[in-house]
Amino acid sequence: MSTPDRTERTVWIVLGRTDDGVSAALLDTEGAEQSRHDVSASEFAEWVRDIEAGTAPRWVWSDAPAWYADLLAAGVRVTKCHDLRLCHAILRSSALVTDGGDLRAAAAWDAVASTAAEVKTPALFDWEGGATLAPSGPPSGLAEAQAEFARQRRAIATSSDPGRLRLLTAAESAGALIAEELRAAGLPWDSAAHDRILTEVLGARPLGGGSPAKLAAAADRVRAALGDPGASLDSQPKLLRALHRAGVLVESTSRWELAQQRHPVIEPLIEYKKLSRLQSANGWTWLAEWVHDGRFRPVYVPGGVVTGRWASSGGGALQIPRQLREAVRAEPGWLLVIADVAQLEPRVLAAMAGDTALADASRGRDLYAGVVDSGAVATRQEAKIAILGAMYGATTGESGRLVPRLRRTYPRAMGLVDDAARTGEDGGLVSTWLGRTSPGPSDGWAQAQSRATEAEASGVDETRARRWARDRGRFTRNFIVQGTAAEWALAWMADLRTRLAALPPVAETDAAERSGPVFARHPHLAFFLHDEVIVHTPAVHADAAAQAVQDAAASAARLLFGDFPIDFPLDVTIAETALKG
Repeated sequence: MSTPDRTERTVWIVLGRTDDGVSAALLDTEGAEQSRHDVSASEFAEWVRDIEAGTAPRWVWSDAPAWYADLLAAGVRVTKCHDLRLCHAILRSSALVTDGGDLRAAAAWDAVASTAAEVKTPALFDWEGGATLAPSGPPSGLAEAQAEFARQRRAIATSSDPGRLRLLTAAESAGALIAEELRAAGLPWDSAAHDRILTEVLGARPLGGGSPAKLAAAADRVRAALGDPGASLDSQPKLLRALHRAGVLVESTSRWELAQQRHPVIEPLIEYKKLSRLQSANGWTWLAEWVHDGRFRPVYVPGGVVTGRWASSGGGALQIPRQLREAVRAEPGWLLVIADVAQLEPRVLAAMAGDTALADASRGRDLYAGVVDSGAVATRQEAKIAILGAMYGATTGESGRLVPRLRRTYPRAMGLVDDAARTGEDGGLVSTWLGRTSPGPSDGWAQAQSRATEAEASGVDETRARRWARDRGRFTRNFIVQGTAAEWALAWMADLRTRLAALPPVAETDAAERSGPVFARHPHLAFFLHDEVIVHTPAVHADAAAQAVQDAAASAARLLFGDFPIDFPLDVTIAETALKG
């Protein structure tokens, strides 16, 4: 095993697989190769550990899951990486990239993550769809990785805003490391507490299958209210038909729509749906599959949504119900730091638009209360409806009535999302603050718009085109805000990850070993959900970890928005469990 000369000006190390190990090319600041090293598979982890201890370069690899999981299992943490697959996805579509033809032609790098069984990239609205991609990893050889890295560096350097794209690709790559670390460390989970909660809410687990007693009783009440003992409650079409026969003329069984109805079946049906959801999504089967040795280890998918938000391809990490949070329990001698951001997306909107009035409304307090104090609306609930309506394009009901008031009070913020909506309605593209660009309209969408302008177009054609244009406008309106909020969250976590790693290690305990060799003695991120993080920390570092969470949020704001006067206040709790309030 050969190691780099400590005098080499190594900035990047590009990795590729060989038949019996790994080949690595060490690059300088200009991207020129300084040396090459072949390392056997058995020596690779120690080789990386040695280099990290000396120079902490940025590792350039095809796909974090394919490389980092094994390193973490061997007790090796890396400081920085450049994830070629994730960065390719950003750069091939970014409107900031002006000379990326060769990069877009490298279709092999469009592959999904190596360890994901299947990834469906959901859009904000159903009509946008999202193809299910077959499982396949990107190229793994050194020559392919070097060629792709050169294409990406060139695309960024010649872009219209290299600084933003460098920051975005660095943040996305940091997210790739964090996703693997979250899975390696796991979220501390008390299986006995989970079982107790399920028994209290659903009834005892039936032996030999069937429904728990309380779930079965709720189903009986629904069928009695419907006057239909044989009604199928778990088939949406059959349940809708049963509701229609009972005079409940709803178009869906969403809780929101059901709550608008007045019928004896509504209360037991909502209760049944809640219990059924718990049983199917996080019941005993889920517990047996996803919680092992005191840890819940979901599969996170960074950039799994077109806006850049994370998704989950296993375990449902992004939808842990509140009633199960008591099962999230720190190890003895450790604590949880739970932190979430208040009104993240409206604050991001204020910063993007440079709207000082909306920033003033949010400074040091609840943003919706600040909107009320500005005189734009009368109540906090109206403020929330209006702000969400503006970001999601609601034009009817309360939102339709209240949004025009926001336009008068906060013209810069409302103008930003209104402009994004008009661009989308016209078939154009919009980008987040750092340069992630929305997908273009589908061929079907373009054909519908074209057909509506033809002389022989019918009223149906014109109505469809207008509806689809409005839908796309709502998508692009929210894309810029949700996507930029995702960028802020990445910057927050990346900074927090560094701060936590700098805290001194503690003595190792048997229980903490469940977090794996890298995290058994250190505070670490254990959970992430869009605008919330949970840190698992030795009790002695709990206050320092809580301060790190807040300092990282302030740092992320400065990194993205400079000296614009916007704050991102956190609700921070230090506790033994993740159940808040």
